Order: sequence, then C-alpha cells, then structure tokens
Amino acid sequence: MHRRALLLLLPSLGIARASPSRQDEARLEWSEPVELARGQGVRGPWQQNDSRYDFVDDPAVALAADGTAVVAWVDQARKAVLVQRRRADGRAESDPVLVAGQPEAFSWLPRLALAPDAPGSACVLWQEIVFSGGSHGGEMLLARSEDGGRSFAAPIDLSSSRGGDGKGRVTPDIWHNGSYDLLAATQGRVWAAWTEYDGPLWLARSQDGGRSFDRPQRVAGGRGEPPARAPSLALADDGALLLAWTQGDDPAADVHVARAPDGARFGAPVRVKRSEGYSDAPRLAVDGAGVVHLAWGESEGAPFRRQRILHARSRDGGLSFEAPRAITPTLLRPFVSAGYPSLGVDARGRVYVLAELQDDVRQRPRGLGLAVSLDGGEHFLPTALVPHSRDPQGGFNGSSQGLLIPKLAVHADGELAIVNSALREGSHSRVWLLRGRMRA
Repeated sequence: MHRRALLLLLPSLGIARASPSRQDEARLEWSEPVELARGQGVRGPWQQNDSRYDFVDDPAVALAADGTAVVAWVDQARKAVLVQRRRADGRAESDPVLVAGQPEAFSWLPRLALAPDAPGSACVLWQEIVFSGGSHGGEMLLARSEDGGRSFAAPIDLSSSRGGDGKGRVTPDIWHNGSYDLLAATQGRVWAAWTEYDGPLWLARSQDGGRSFDRPQRVAGGRGEPPARAPSLALADDGALLLAWTQGDDPAADVHVARAPDGARFGAPVRVKRSEGYSDAPRLAVDGAGVVHLAWGESEGAPFRRQRILHARSRDGGLSFEAPRAITPTLLRPFVSAGYPSLGVDARGRVYVLAELQDDVRQRPRGLGLAVSLDGGEHFLPTALVPHSRDPQGGFNGSSQGLLIPKLAVHADGELAIVNSALREGSHSRVWLLRGRMRA
C-alpha cells in the first residue's frame, strides 16, 4: 500500500525538554486509511433501547504477532458488535463477524485482547445496555474466540448486577460509558476491570483463557468512598497486576495505581500526583526493561476544561512514580486541548501516546494527535496530527457514548494501528483504520 512520511519534529512548535539529536531524524510512515464501515448519521433522542440510532461507532484494535490487525466496532442500527481481521496491508481477511449479545439491547465500546502465547485466543469485552432494575442500565459481556477473532462463542455476563456497569461517573449528573479495561497474558490469564455508576471498581479474573471467571472482587469505590472511574490494566515485569483509575465527584481528582502481586489481591494504592486540576482517563503500559509508563489527561481546573496529557514512569513496578511531565505543552493550531490518551510501547523502548484533539473545548474532538519518545519516555517529540484522522466531511470524532476507549495498538517492531470513527448527525458515520511505522 502507498505510504506517506510524516516528519514528527516540527521546529516551529518548540518542545519542552528537547531531546537528543537522533530524535530530529524520526519519521513515521503512514499507509492510506482503510474504511471499515460506513453508516447513516441518525442519533435520535435517548429512549433507552428504543432509541432511534443508526450509525457506526466505537472502534477498537489489537495487533497479532504476525501484524494482523483485529478490529472491532459497533453498528448501532443492528445493536451489534462486529469483529474483523485485517492483514498488514489493510486487506480484509474475512467478512465482519457478528459477536452475539442481547439482540434488543445496545452494545457499546468494545475492548479487544489477544493472548501473547496463544495465537488463536482472543477476547472481546463490551457494555451491553441491559436494564436489570437499577437506575442505570449496563452489564459487562465477554466473548471468547479460539481462532483469532474469526468466530466467537456465546458471551458470558461478568457483572450480573443492577449497578449500571461500565459507567464512569464524573459528577452525579455526568458520566461516560466505556469505563472498563481488558488484559490478556500468558498461560490463559485474562482480567477484566470495570466501574459502576455508583462508584465500585470491580475486577474479574480468568485462568482458562476467558472460558470462565472468578467471582468479581471490589478493588475501590463503594459506600463512603469516591466513585472510581476509567480503570486501566497492565502486567508489571515481576508478574504483578497493575490497575490504575481516577475518581468522580471531585473536581481535583488524582490518578491512583494499585498492585496485586498474585494477580488478585491488591495492596494500598499509590497516588501518582496531587494536583488542583481534574486527572482523567489513565492508561498503563510496561516496556521491555520493566519500566511502567502512565499517561493521563489533566484539566485546567474542573473537568471538561482545556486538557493536557501528562506522562510519568515507575522503575519499581508501580510502587512509586517519578514527577510527571507534560507531553503536550504546545499543540499545532487550531487545536487547543488534548485528552483521553491511548498508550503503547515497542520492543525498542519507544513510547507512543495518542490523544483526542479539540479545537473548541465546547465541542467534541476532531482528529487525533500522536506524541512519540525514542528514549523510553525521557523526552517526547511535539504532538503531531495523525494524517487522515480528521473526517474530511466534517464529522466529529465518534465514541459518542464516551471517550474512554483506547484507539491505539503498538506492535513490538514499531508498527502502529490506529482506529477512529466520525459522526455527523443527519449526514453520515464511518469507522476507519490507519497503519503506520516508525523509521528512525
């Protein structure tokens, strides 16, 4: 496929903590975008599962060892999660596969996880808007594939509660759906973490590749505690499970990280940074040297004001974190805000942070920005607009039910896969895939 090169270092932007000269030569080469789905732009008033929704949305992506991209998205008209495999050149390996859920309930914001030691083992986790008697609808459904995402077994309900699972509360009146994460590791280990509207943060563990799960345990939130929001999972170099989250009902909320050395029982969480702004949407990744990387968005004061992306490292497996640094100190015009990061690392220690870009904080993001470090997070190149990440027909970035969905996958060799969606009400909706490779 045709590739275009993007020079990441733009001298006119400037950069805090300028990096060594070898970073000046960093280039990303991008393939042409691949459209995965296109639909209508109908998003009527909310009437629970009777709402008139007719658009495609909510893409997610994971990269297999051979470079194949496994992509998922939602067709709102069909109330369905779809999964497809795409070869490294962008060609479809098969038609999209329907992942069965509740046919009368909306399915939102899927997550994908591929087992690193079992090429055929894949799991997809999503939020099914089932109303179980509580004030908010939501159950966490998971389906397993044994053929790399070409087909899926019947889903299982991990939550089975009345609590409105998958909702991440900011205030009692404002929340995002998509407040959960999924992690697959070697030897059949799979973890799912999610929050409820009222605040509990739950973790469920599988030791058989996602066929069955232990009873969920509450890690944070609950009665007398601030509501937890936006969990992120990673596995430390010493085998400990790491779980990061932020909190709602607090305009100065901070990010917390907890460790479970045995993958199940967590110690006391660490507060990464105390700040006056609202810290949101943390993402974890661990590089080949065992360094834990954490990226998150921080508002200038209360939530939903202008944001910047912060990055911090831990060299002791998540027990403590160094002072964070801003990796979006300046943005290419017309953008004024960068938030809701995705995070990935490759085998050479390069760190990639993808962010939702806003040119008006009163409107939804339009386009995605990428910041790259070639030296393990010590320095970052200025954030550059990802080519073709803005909808040329004027649509805003999708994930209309919440921006907590990661849109980046990083292969060990530096291949990138990025997904995005766009919605222009009354016009169209679309989901697409971008592939890139670092040349340095």
